Amino acid sequence: MKPNTLYSKYDSTYKPTKQDIEKFPDLQNGPSSLIQGANVEIQQVGIHNFKLPLKFKTKNESTIELETKVTGTVSLDAHKKGINMSRIMRSFYNYKDDVFDFDLLEKILLSYKENLSSFNAKILLKFSYPIIQTSLRSDLNGYQYYDVNMCAELNKNGDFRKIFHFDFVYSSACPCSYELSEYAKSSRQIAAVPHSQRSVARVSVEFNENLLVEDLQEMCKTALQTETQVMVKREDEMAFAELNGSYLKFVEDASRLLFEQLISDHRIVDFRIVCSHQESLHSHDAISVLL
Repeated sequence: MKPNTLYSKYDSTYKPTKQDIEKFPDLQNGPSSLIQGANVEIQQVGIHNFKLPLKFKTKNESTIELETKVTGTVSLDAHKKGINMSRIMRSFYNYKDDVFDFDLLEKILLSYKENLSSFNAKILLKFSYPIIQTSLRSDLNGYQYYDVNMCAELNKNGDFRKIFHFDFVYSSACPCSYELSEYAKSSRQIAAVPHSQRSVARVSVEFNENLLVEDLQEMCKTALQTETQVMVKREDEMAFAELNGSYLKFVEDASRLLFEQLISDHRIVDFRIVCSHQESLHSHDAISVLL
């Protein structure tokens, strides 16, 4: 056999020993002389949106399994070439059969720091969370799904942060359009319909004490009242029209109503509110941001 002969056939029988693997090239853990570009610290490097089914605890103490997108990142010192990204997935898979909450995420982050010798670590879990919704008057039930992000961060001082990002979809009927429609009816006997639209509130909350997805859903519903519906018969459609008439709101109103609800909860230490009304009158959206 010639020394430089290469074979293109995959060898399914080859199983390297531990000693063999130790001899493999490892550029990621190579010297700083291999770094390309500026020799600077990177705040976050890792794996984004790998999927697996994870279990979560519900408010009634049962568990639910949901397809989850996981982002795991760590910081990288200026003198290091890179990280072994497979270790992020492997450390995460060690807990894949557990029920996920923020206590478990803190445990995983500590393993990140230990396995990857990092000073900052972060995990983001993205999933769609189902909650049964009962119709307004017909007593039908259906699943309402909520986009949820669980974010856990651990810094070099050991400070641990717990953050929920929660999306709540609701209807917003314009107070100005309502008044103009009523005026057209009363003054000119002209049929007029006020405009309303599907709207989304993104509520981001940092908290210390226990907080669940159901808690955030209840806060948003209490504040805004006009959540979109799943199961609807004629009596529910009438009820929804009445509900929107009772809770008219501009986008500014929506963010202030949510602020009033969140600021009163002692479990929440900080929050941000972003409301977007996807206008049916305009070809653009109306937004309000409240920190």
